[in-house]
Amino acid sequence: MAQETTQVETVTLTIDGQEVTVPKGTNLLEAAETLGDRIPHYCYHPGLSRPAQCRLCLVEVEGMPKLVPSCVTPAMEGQVVHTQSDKAASQRQGVLEFYLQNHPLDCPICDQSGECKLQDYVHAEGRDHGRSQEPKRVFGRDDFGGDVLFYGDRCVMCTRCVRFMNEMAQDPRLTVVERGNRSVIDTFFEEGLQGSPYAGNVVDICPVGALVSKDFLHKARAWDLEKTPSVCPNCSQGCNIELHVRDNLVQRLKPRENDAINGHWMCDYGRERYEWMNRADRLAHAVAPGEATDPLSMDEALDRAAALLAPVSQGAIPLTVVASPFASNETLAALRALLDSLGIKGGVFRSRRTEGEMPLPGFAQLTRREDLVPNRGGAEAFGFERVGDDEGHGGLRPLDQISGGLLVVGDDLADLPAGGSPSLNFLLHLTSGHAHPAATLAIPIRTHAEMEGSWVSHGGRVQRFWPGLRAPGDAAPAWQILHQLRARVAEGDHEIPTTTAQAFLTCGSLHPGFAGMDWAHLGLQGAPLRAGGEG
Repeated sequence: MAQETTQVETVTLTIDGQEVTVPKGTNLLEAAETLGDRIPHYCYHPGLSRPAQCRLCLVEVEGMPKLVPSCVTPAMEGQVVHTQSDKAASQRQGVLEFYLQNHPLDCPICDQSGECKLQDYVHAEGRDHGRSQEPKRVFGRDDFGGDVLFYGDRCVMCTRCVRFMNEMAQDPRLTVVERGNRSVIDTFFEEGLQGSPYAGNVVDICPVGALVSKDFLHKARAWDLEKTPSVCPNCSQGCNIELHVRDNLVQRLKPRENDAINGHWMCDYGRERYEWMNRADRLAHAVAPGEATDPLSMDEALDRAAALLAPVSQGAIPLTVVASPFASNETLAALRALLDSLGIKGGVFRSRRTEGEMPLPGFAQLTRREDLVPNRGGAEAFGFERVGDDEGHGGLRPLDQISGGLLVVGDDLADLPAGGSPSLNFLLHLTSGHAHPAATLAIPIRTHAEMEGSWVSHGGRVQRFWPGLRAPGDAAPAWQILHQLRARVAEGDHEIPTTTAQAFLTCGSLHPGFAGMDWAHLGLQGAPLRAGGEG
């Protein structure tokens, strides 16, 4: 039987001389965006209600007696819309002049400079000179609590922040007080935004520099930032984000739209935890901590690692394996392929957990999850079992009680002090942090911010991330090291992947959920694990 497909009812209209077909119910502003024409607007945001109060998005529609707000006017069959007519352009210029009447001209010191919609709109079609001779009103700066500062003089009263707190956070801590040109955003009494787990989003959606982040204040200019698509590593939700980088340091994290995961938003817990990606005091070259030697080349380190694993491949000694839920799917699959070649079953990982989850009430898909790691789903899919306490410690015997070899990929072993290890033949440590003092051999690996890869989110969605930072020294993706080790110690001819896309194919050969998934087609939005493959 042929599969039924749902037909989407559409309408066709003309915008500035171009014909466009959009789903029925689309508003004129969104219809214009499909053509690349962005109608200036402030109060409209695709994730919030639409009060049509900024009056900047007014357009001319043939047959209508006056200009209409494009953000709330539905596209109709046969409509003819003019966004650049003299009437519409004159209206926008007049509205912009009113916005600038009290707006301070402090662009050189404003954090929003370079990302400011008022800057863009006035540059595009504003008046060359203002005509007001009255002094500007002054509100000054206010601390809203948490990470948010408010510059009242810059506010254009779009009320996006108020609507976000009311509709999405459902935590109404902001409101408009006073009337007319004295209107200003304020908090209720002394409560402020402190403790509200999603309040940082009001900074993201502010179209001017009225709401700014204390953490990012005067840190970098927008045009100096390199923006890389990534995935938040701070819980298993898998929020899509951008890494904003300057001078090879992450300066801030910003949410990236994905309606299947996080919409337009992210939680403050994830947003605030990025400094660990910038750590400078980490292993950059392979070393043998117990030897007073110079750093090893990667080839020499791989040869030594292969020699350590040779007795395991011969069945002479057992091997204990500790993986990390921060590792990519490609790394975990490469580790599983290596262990299968060595005849080793099982393996464990340790991860932090917290009690309770923090949902965003107005967008049910988004929740700060209990697992404070990004890839528990991937670790379990490839046969690794969680051990230890909720702080991510424990679950492993002391080093002097582990017999045979110990292979650690990504775990820093911070809770295992160095000591005498008479029964431990070797400790092979692949780390993006410090080499453990008891390591026989330590090899540097990259963090997710320094490489391409993928994770499995809480809901079973496979999502890609991209490199935004340069890795230090000889640090390499862990999957490259593990595949090269497999080629050195395991019998048979094992092909060594040279790209992440090739490494991703190993995932499909080991777990049915990845089978048939195409690396390129994962794109920026990811894709769910194949049916029946969630493990």
